[in-house]
Amino acid sequence: QVTLVESGGGLVQAGGALRLSCVGSGLIFADYGMGWFRQTPGKEREFVAAVDWTGDFTRYSDPVKGRFTISRDNAKSTVYLEMNNLKFEDTAVYYCAADFRPHPHYLSDRGRYDYWGQGTQVTVSS
Repeated sequence: QVTLVESGGGLVQAGGALRLSCVGSGLIFADYGMGWFRQTPGKEREFVAAVDWTGDFTRYSDPVKGRFTISRDNAKSTVYLEMNNLKFEDTAVYYCAADFRPHPHYLSDRGRYDYWGQGTQVTVSS
């Protein structure tokens, strides 16, 4: 059984920072590209950031570029999302996703991902 478990969400003031973590189990973590997506009520799930299975390629959506950083630690089967200078519009449920050895072209395509976590809430105030 493949599971992805996110953690690190919470309430933070605008301009603050959070680090999200996603721990995978039941899969060979190093064989999967990992992505972060977010969703607010009434909207489609939105791509945020991704790192491919080789670690050689990363992608960021325009709203978070320069503020968020994705990284992975395969020894811990964990992918991180460091979020800095948070804005109110970053408020969302953040989801971790895994895709088996994707071509970098597909890193931002949510339809390509095979597994999803349950999500962690990030709320940015003021």
